[in-house]
Amino acid sequence: MFHPNIYRAVVKYEPKEWFLLIFKITKADTFKVLFPLMCYIGLYSALIVYLETEYWQMANESFLKNIPVMHTLLGFALSMLLVFRTNTAYERWSEGRRLWGTLVNNSRNLALKIKTLLPENHPDTAFFEAMIPNYAFVLKNHLQNHLRPSEFAETDSLSFSELKKEKHKPNRVALELYRRVHELHHQKLLTDVHLLYLNPELQSFTDVCGACERIKNTPIPYSYSSFLKKFIFFYVMTLPFGYTFSLSWLVIPVVIFIFYVLVSLEIIAEEIENPFGEDANDLPLNEIAVNIRSSVAAILK
Repeated sequence: MFHPNIYRAVVKYEPKEWFLLIFKITKADTFKVLFPLMCYIGLYSALIVYLETEYWQMANESFLKNIPVMHTLLGFALSMLLVFRTNTAYERWSEGRRLWGTLVNNSRNLALKIKTLLPENHPDTAFFEAMIPNYAFVLKNHLQNHLRPSEFAETDSLSFSELKKEKHKPNRVALELYRRVHELHHQKLLTDVHLLYLNPELQSFTDVCGACERIKNTPIPYSYSSFLKKFIFFYVMTLPFGYTFSLSWLVIPVVIFIFYVLVSLEIIAEEIENPFGEDANDLPLNEIAVNIRSSVAAILK
């Protein structure tokens, strides 16, 4: 017996409520993650301000005042890198959402076609009612590297214990769907034309799985990600040296804020570049799979 469970809370919000969005802190907010580092950056900036104002001002003033020129030149390059980084990550997130939207539509289309082709109250209708949504849940678990028995509806041809032994579990579910369709063909309930009629939806399941695996298993190149982190680190760590003379002790909150903005963009990009996880900003795969199960049940019952 399947019991739908929502295992994580997806962040839901009203985009027009600016005031609440500004002051509300959730698990998805980078401020909560970065707060300890922001404190260290503040202490570091305070140390640099103290040393410059008390000991280095006369000896290095002419040299240190030229550092903001470097920040101005490098700031443009850094902004372009961050724009490319966030756009690339969001594109992966958006493609993942399109793929699961395709899975929703094709699951419903397959259920509608099965409902049309099979006789009323045919016993195999119950098989498709269970197995079509099973693919969505098994694919979700496959992408998240776990398998929950409560999400799998067993059938006469596939039990959870049998599925657990499979190396690639979505393929096994897809195989059972293909097998049952061909059994109906051998029983003369489906014709050759019907096989061609059902094939696009059956094939799309594996196509969606392969595309999701491509997104998950192809991270951003290490050299690019490593270079961007080092760039942000050295950029932020050199800010207090050049701006102390113009901002004095105000350089502390300024550097903290710049650090928060730059590193937050990198953290958000890292989180959404794999949209199939269980973070608050990832795709609500469990809700999508539950929606598929309820839609298919409404069509085939």
